[in-house]
Amino acid sequence: MQTARIKLTGTNYKQLEEICDRILDVAQKTGAKHSGKIPLPTKKLVVPTRKGMCGGGTETYEHWQMRVHKRMLDIQADERTLKRVMRVEIPEEVHLEIELK
Repeated sequence: MQTARIKLTGTNYKQLEEICDRILDVAQKTGAKHSGKIPLPTKKLVVPTRKGMCGGGTETYEHWQMRVHKRMLDIQADERTLKRVMRVEIPEEVHLEIELK
């Protein structure tokens, strides 16, 4: 039995949760042991931009923010389970990383 550590990252929280649920559903159907949907710290990327383009007057800034959400799943699985996990459709906005131990 191998342990597969699956890390999911994305900016859309609902999409990330939905994909985690699908992967856990596959693991439950095949009878693999799993511990999962561990939320990792959310990374906040803040970009301050100046409102006035000419530079005259007061210095006022807008802060644009992008949040990157992360989830981690551990599945003790055989080849059959991992092949089914690989068939789960994942959108382009979500990054999937699988590490075998």
